[in-house]
Amino acid sequence: MTFYSAETFFEKQMCDPSANFFGMLGVSSAVVLANMGAAYGTAKSGVGIANLGVMRPDAVMKSLIPVVMAGVLGIYGLITAVIINGKIHAPSYSAFSGYAHLAAGLTVGFSSLAAGMAIGIVGDAGVRGVAQQPKLFVGMILILIFAEALGLYGLIVGLVVASTADGKGHDLCTPWA
Repeated sequence: MTFYSAETFFEKQMCDPSANFFGMLGVSSAVVLANMGAAYGTAKSGVGIANLGVMRPDAVMKSLIPVVMAGVLGIYGLITAVIINGKIHAPSYSAFSGYAHLAAGLTVGFSSLAAGMAIGIVGDAGVRGVAQQPKLFVGMILILIFAEALGLYGLIVGLVVASTADGKGHDLCTPWA
């Protein structure tokens, strides 16, 4: 039986090396999920643009907006991954920071995936509709802006969580190296 005194109870424990795994998982999930959303949005909108090009070739350049908006989602994942990766310092990286960075990466990744799906569906149907009725263009753009905002909200929350981990997760354990 081990007895703990006040001194041994409040000693800092050694940093868990597996915390780095969770931080890197946040990095990779931000990039992979955000790029999956960007790829889906680009592919789905591209199909609609190809169909639009058959009916109205003059409107193809104007209808590339959904593809550009979907591509921005991949940049959100890249920004988050670079920021999180810069905050991972292996020997003194706490489990709190690892879990927070995982949460930040998943937040950005899944919100960008959802936004990419919305952009793809709206972009496909929207550009097909614009081919038949050009007055639908403004409405399509507004819906795309609101769909893109979902990814932006995830980026903001992910960056707040990642920066919180840097402040609150610092100096919680002793370095293992």
